[in-house]
Amino acid sequence: MSASGVSAAAIAVRLSAVGLPARVEEHNRFTTVEAEVPETLSAESWREVLDVVAEADRFGLLATSLNGRTLWAVVRKTVPTTGDVGGPGYQR
Repeated sequence: MSASGVSAAAIAVRLSAVGLPARVEEHNRFTTVEAEVPETLSAESWREVLDVVAEADRFGLLATSLNGRTLWAVVRKTVPTTGDVGGPGYQR
């Protein structure tokens, strides 16, 4: 698992502890965490949720009348600092 995957998994575990079971998905450049948010989430739980997702690079809340509310967070994968970063023929 990538470093972003480990960070995303930690976010997912903390969200689950607040009562929001989360899904983690690896992508090429980032790892995402998503959780459904119930209408009855208390103010105290919201504060905890915001503390948790603040660990991500980006986060937000998608709310629709059809699908309810989905909290999302993105943790970017780090770019390698050595090796063939720029491709063939790339010089620094």
